[in-house]
Amino acid sequence: MAETALGVNSEVGALRVVILHRPGPELQRLTPRNNDALLFDGLPWVAKAQEEHDAFADLLRSRGVEVLLLSDLLTEALAHSGAARMHGISAAVDARRLGLPLAQQLSEYLRTLEPADLAHVLMAGMTFTELPISGGEMSLVRRMHHGGDFVIEPLPNLLFTRDSSFWIGPRVAITSLALPARIRETSLTDVIYAHHPRFLGVRRAYESRSAPVEGGDVLLLAPGVVAVGVGERTTPAGAEALARSLFDDDLAHTVLVVPIAQERAQMHLDTVCTMVDTDAVVMYPNIVDSLSAFAIHRHGDGQVKMDDEAPFLEAAAEAMGIDKLRVIPTGLDPVTAEREQWDDGNNTLALAPGVVVAYERNTETNARLQDSGIEVLAIAASELGTGRGGPRCMSCPAARDPI
Repeated sequence: MAETALGVNSEVGALRVVILHRPGPELQRLTPRNNDALLFDGLPWVAKAQEEHDAFADLLRSRGVEVLLLSDLLTEALAHSGAARMHGISAAVDARRLGLPLAQQLSEYLRTLEPADLAHVLMAGMTFTELPISGGEMSLVRRMHHGGDFVIEPLPNLLFTRDSSFWIGPRVAITSLALPARIRETSLTDVIYAHHPRFLGVRRAYESRSAPVEGGDVLLLAPGVVAVGVGERTTPAGAEALARSLFDDDLAHTVLVVPIAQERAQMHLDTVCTMVDTDAVVMYPNIVDSLSAFAIHRHGDGQVKMDDEAPFLEAAAEAMGIDKLRVIPTGLDPVTAEREQWDDGNNTLALAPGVVVAYERNTETNARLQDSGIEVLAIAASELGTGRGGPRCMSCPAARDPI
């Protein structure tokens, strides 16, 4: 059977191919001492998180979606290409932090590993105790670190595959993550897209190593219309650079830059607003009337124009060429709305127009969606939610039917 052509031009076209990351040993690195720095609000029960994630993946497969697991893709890319191995190792070994002698020794050791073992280290990290290198007495860094310190930091947020890349049209955008705990994630995404045979010939839409842009802030509202949240993670400079890049490559005609609160509860635009149909969104009720946008347009003569700040719903409808962008009327009281927003009630993954995956714990939001004619496929998330991310955060669609 021929492989599905890759490409995405909306949030709701029928989902055909998606990249997920099954929770792994990187989550077992979390402790009460480091979970805040590694951006987790608690210590997940890893076996339960895996069980919940497996059910999520199985649900997608039952709906005809091809599920690609990031760990498999990484292992296969490392096996396929020596350049991929060098790329992954060089990104993981920080000579500025480790010192040159230890960095050289560590790189030499990593080059001896089999692809699966190397992929494990690149994702789960390594402690000084786990270093099998002899001659460490010549490294002051090694002598002065405790055995449980990380020589290579783990990447527990790999679970949220949405952030390090997103597809727009037939191209993939490699993002620039804002916080130190996540910066190296894009190096693994880059290895996969550059060296895995499945992505041979795929062109890049955007690549930035400076101004942060995270995929959770990017919504493909309609073909040619992109919304970009600016808040805790994505910066105004990042949003502007992304817009100009999309215009240059003829991948969008309008980019709506949407200011959001710079706080953990609203870390990305998709934590307060996601598409559930071609003309409908579910949105955190407390911001429906206050969310705004700056519309940036590309004109036929190559000029870029920026509109004054306007209400988001109005600017979005105008850019999409529709009369009105429907907001599902959740009608929640303020306390319930705040609780369910914190638990990612607005972070849904559309499998098709009017069909979404949502966390089962957000009973009131899900009930309002169903009352509005949206089919809700509920999944358990007692452990998956400890990193603050819902079904959309945990998925990177690589192929959807066009709308």
